[in-house]
Amino acid sequence: MGTPDLISPRSARVAAARRLLRRNFRAKDRRFLAEGPQAVREAAAAYRTAGDGDGRGAEVPVLVELFATPEAAGRYPEILDGARESGARVHLADPRTLEDIASTVSPQGLVGVCRFLDSPLEAVLAARPRLVAVLAHVRDPGNAGTVLRCADAAGADAVILTDASVDLYNPKTVRASAGSLFHLPVVVGVPADEAAAGLRTAGVRLLAADGAGERDLDAELDEGAMGGPTGWIFGNEAWGLPEETRALADGVVRVPIHGRAESLNLATAAAVCLYASARAQRTTQSGTA
Repeated sequence: MGTPDLISPRSARVAAARRLLRRNFRAKDRRFLAEGPQAVREAAAAYRTAGDGDGRGAEVPVLVELFATPEAAGRYPEILDGARESGARVHLADPRTLEDIASTVSPQGLVGVCRFLDSPLEAVLAARPRLVAVLAHVRDPGNAGTVLRCADAAGADAVILTDASVDLYNPKTVRASAGSLFHLPVVVGVPADEAAAGLRTAGVRLLAADGAGERDLDAELDEGAMGGPTGWIFGNEAWGLPEETRALADGVVRVPIHGRAESLNLATAAAVCLYASARAQRTTQSGTA
């Protein structure tokens, strides 16, 4: 295969990608941008079940298009090969053109255009999840992406972003997820009470993480109360969970502070809670095997 020419910075393809930096166009096109080798590599390997317009029920690749500088193409030939194998259009672009598409100050030479890949709540519930992270009122895109990455690492079955949380496809959220966005089902835009009701109906115990919780995470573990299906509700970075959201949970749990730190940030607390549940569930499963 010959090396393609550099795409013109005035190309309609470049303009279509550039407009995805704005949320309203992402929602209209149902496309978003993934930057850097890690995100693009994972996007090229990801597939989603198509909806209207893509052939309902069929599995379609997430990556639609890839822009790469010649330097990045030489450094990551396997990523470009993977993109082509998935059916994505691949364009070489000069660094200035790529900078015009990217949201970072120093792009890594690869920007992918991806299909939206959020899942319906009903599909997640039908799969009988055992560990779910619910982001309620999480407004910082970096935190949302990092919690998604933590959930993926802990082996969670899904992540739910309520309608009061940040846009899943914000470039900072995508970047902070470090590719985990493409690994597990993510539900977006549902009210917290609807998510809680659905999870409870599916047999999931809901725990709200809050520094002022009446229950202690260590006590929950010591009492063997966390071995079953669990959904963790995480709140806003600055003011935590409002009372009406706390009331949706079966219990409000605090991560114990054994040192002199005032508190833990959202992503750290989420990692501690999710890993605690993951370990408790593995212990329960091994004990009943």
